[in-house]
Amino acid sequence: MILVTLGTQDKSFQRLLEAIDKQIEKGVIKDEVIVQAGHTKYDSNNMQIFDFMPNCELQKLMKKCDILITHGGVGSITEGLKLGKKVIAVPRLAKYKEHTNDHQLQIIEQFSRRGYLIALKDLNRFASVLKKAEHFVPKPFKSNTQNVITIIEEYIDNI
Repeated sequence: MILVTLGTQDKSFQRLLEAIDKQIEKGVIKDEVIVQAGHTKYDSNNMQIFDFMPNCELQKLMKKCDILITHGGVGSITEGLKLGKKVIAVPRLAKYKEHTNDHQLQIIEQFSRRGYLIALKDLNRFASVLKKAEHFVPKPFKSNTQNVITIIEEYIDNI
C-alpha cells in the first residue's frame, strides 16, 4: 500500500495527486493508494482520499504502508523515517502557488543527500523514481532532539 500525505498546508497540492493518478492509470502504480489530502480537493476513482484523519489512524496507515509519498514538510518526512519507511518526497513549489516559497526543495535536498529519502522534484520522472524505490534502503533515522535539549538546558543553567 502507498500512503500519500499532503500535510495541513492551506494551499492545494493537486499537481501531485494528478501525477499519482496518471501513474495508476498507466499501470505503473498497482498498489492501493490512500491519501490524506488536507486542504487539497481532488476526486479520483483510483485512490481513497480523506481530507483529514485522526492522528492515530494516520499512524496506523503509516506503519502499514510500503511507500510513503509526502510533501517536503519536516514532520511528515521524519514520521515516515522513524518508522523505517521508504519515503518519496515531493516539494510544494511557490511557482504553482503550493507554498509561499521554495524552502521544501532545500529540506528534501538535505534529507536526500544524506540517504534518508528519494527526492522527486520533477513529476515527469515519477515512474523512474518508483522503480528506484523498489530497491531503495533508507538510512536509519537518528533524531538529534536530545542533543538540542541538552544544549538548551546547559544554556539555561548558565544564565
